Amino acid sequence: MMKKPIIDLHSDDYFMREALRQAARAQETGEVPVGAVIVREGRIIARAWNQVEQLKDATAHAEMLALTQAQEAAGDWRLTDCALYVTKEPCPMCAGAIVHTRLARVIFGVSDPKAGAAGSALNLLQFPTLNHQCVITSGVREPECRALLQNFFVEQRRKQRPDARSNGQDPGGRASSV
Repeated sequence: MMKKPIIDLHSDDYFMREALRQAARAQETGEVPVGAVIVREGRIIARAWNQVEQLKDATAHAEMLALTQAQEAAGDWRLTDCALYVTKEPCPMCAGAIVHTRLARVIFGVSDPKAGAAGSALNLLQFPTLNHQCVITSGVREPECRALLQNFFVEQRRKQRPDARSNGQDPGGRASSV
């Protein structure tokens, strides 16, 4: 008889699920659905989601907000014993902050080939001349992370498309005779 596997609540999968919950909160508020959590000694010490539009602040990425919370929780700007779980590969701004706070590990869901700074477009997290390098794990719960982002952008494009009926065309895109 096979034994049931023990569920490890401290696994990458578990913490990425928590980051996905944060991303869903971002989507509910009309933000790009990226979520982040920071873990220290098996406990989540920070949770955040993108709030760029809500706060009218280009730096209000999920990672940046989570780093601020984690530093407050840790009582120090150095987060050497912490791990960041984020649904999308960090951008250069976030990667720079991650290096400066000296996070031990960064775990992300989906890569960003255009602007990812953890190995896709460039790798600031392991840049050899910087004073700190992070261990990187990618692809955790990737299908869910990718689907959340893709669905968001499909919906954004749909909202931006002018209504076919209001521009003299029928829904099939043909000129209307009316």
